[in-house]
Amino acid sequence: MKTYQHLFFDLDHTLWDYDRNVTESLSELYQLYQLSELGIPTFKKFFEAFHAVNFQLWDWYNVGKIDKVNLRKERFPRIFAHAGGKSEAIPVEFEEDFMHRTSSKPHVFPYSKEILTYLKGKYKIHVITNGFNESQSKKMKSSGLDVFFDLIVTSETTGHKKPDPRIFQYAMDQLKTKSKDCLMIGDNPQSDILGAQRAEIDQVYFNPEGKISDILPTYEIKHLQELETLL
Repeated sequence: MKTYQHLFFDLDHTLWDYDRNVTESLSELYQLYQLSELGIPTFKKFFEAFHAVNFQLWDWYNVGKIDKVNLRKERFPRIFAHAGGKSEAIPVEFEEDFMHRTSSKPHVFPYSKEILTYLKGKYKIHVITNGFNESQSKKMKSSGLDVFFDLIVTSETTGHKKPDPRIFQYAMDQLKTKSKDCLMIGDNPQSDILGAQRAEIDQVYFNPEGKISDILPTYEIKHLQELETLL
């Protein structure tokens, strides 16, 4: 096993439990805004529409087909339309409420804080995320993850999104380090694993669901605790 000095973590779906936090928020919003009266008959329908549309929009964002402003502007109108609701009836504050509510949720993946505590004494640990500055900062504070990291690098700050190697290079430049001394840990084969490979950084693919990918990582784990055996 190589020795590393700097560990880069992805945030959403790797440490911060995006699915659980978002599901809670959407459930609250469905009740609060009485979406059944706006043409969306069940929460299940709303939830499925969110995942279909949000996933597509983030895919577009990651390859530069849509920017932050338009992603946020178009998200819920598209979701309402997808679910058969009345998109013109969406409350003005809906997107802001969703962002604030979700970013304030505390849920993290099992063993997140324990493994970060274990690693903190041995390495410098950082975040590289394609998320937006304000929401990612809130997420880390609300979940108590913020205390573990030395450097937070976002696509919004750098102007580059994973898998663009320049976001990784930006982090290395800030830390005055080289790729051989760094390791990237993330759940997304494209943005995290391929991106790190393009920057010549070793990678750990966090793959709790055992998904199949053509992109072969340096290491692969199903549970964060497995990092103890690697690092």
